[in-house]
Amino acid sequence: MTHKKTGTVASTNMQKTVIVSVESRMRHPFYKKVVRSNKKFKAHCEIDVVVGDLVEIMETRPISKEVRFKVISKVDKK
Repeated sequence: MTHKKTGTVASTNMQKTVIVSVESRMRHPFYKKVVRSNKKFKAHCEIDVVVGDLVEIMETRPISKEVRFKVISKVDKK
């Protein structure tokens, strides 16, 4: 089973690697308030993206020490 996530490109300073910020929202079990959290993933990227693009990433085999995701497609441009 492959895990797909959608997030915003936060940085493109590395060669063939981008940092994607994925936001998740959950309801707090006691206070019942919606809590947002961001997690950043390093993803291998062969397509041309810029900071602010909405992309879809997929979990893959380890490509390097910290890269475990691959950019599948560009969903939208902000």
